Amino acid sequence: MIKLTGLPFDANSSFLKGPALAPPIIRLMDKGGSANAFAENGLEIIDGITYNDIGDLYFETVNAERAYGLIKQHIAENLDLSTKIISLGGDHSVTFPIIEAYKKVYDNIHILHIDAHADLYDNFDDNPYSHASPFARIMESGLAKSLTQVGIRTLNRHQRQQVKRFNISVIEMNNFDYSFLNKLEGPLYISLDLDGLDPAYAPGVSHHEPGGLSTRDVINIIQKIQVPIIGADLVEYNPTRDINNMTAMVAYKLLKELIAKMY
Repeated sequence: MIKLTGLPFDANSSFLKGPALAPPIIRLMDKGGSANAFAENGLEIIDGITYNDIGDLYFETVNAERAYGLIKQHIAENLDLSTKIISLGGDHSVTFPIIEAYKKVYDNIHILHIDAHADLYDNFDDNPYSHASPFARIMESGLAKSLTQVGIRTLNRHQRQQVKRFNISVIEMNNFDYSFLNKLEGPLYISLDLDGLDPAYAPGVSHHEPGGLSTRDVINIIQKIQVPIIGADLVEYNPTRDINNMTAMVAYKLLKELIAKMY
């Protein structure tokens, strides 16, 4: 069973707020968008048939530590070995509590992280839960057996040191090809930040970083994965920066392909 949930939380965003508005707008593309519900493999993506939408988690606070606990509990309550969860963020900080909940069910989690940014800061603005730090927290806590990062194009000296510290496989955009797919191991969790795409394809993100992946590149990555996928998150869509719901439709397209691959 695939469950879809929304995590409308962006208090850990370091630049602009807005990703908390994302989950319901992505869902609207299913009903009010211009596309049909079919993925490219021919599977019709229908709530109640190919997935179950369990709605959005309610956040009664913007306190980062409390939100972390709420997300972790929410995922844990809905996850078992027969269930796969796709989460709609929200900022990228939501991935840390998701993976901690997954660790209770899966001993050896491998992560594929698609992003413009490595999100490996040891300390960003004195906020350990910052959306700039989830993968530092995940790796230092031993929650993932391996981390593969694709689309990265913003590594600074500190983050390069973190890459070495945690033995991370990084496919930077200036050397991008699909060969990394042959080295992926499972069970695999996918964390997909929409700013991994070039802003020409996904303008509705807080951090525009030119020179990124195309929508077709990301679809190809999803479709070519050959190991079991146990869950995914799709994060950092910021509707306040979108143009005519263009990025919302990209998010919906990627959501359909993720569900089709995981079904």
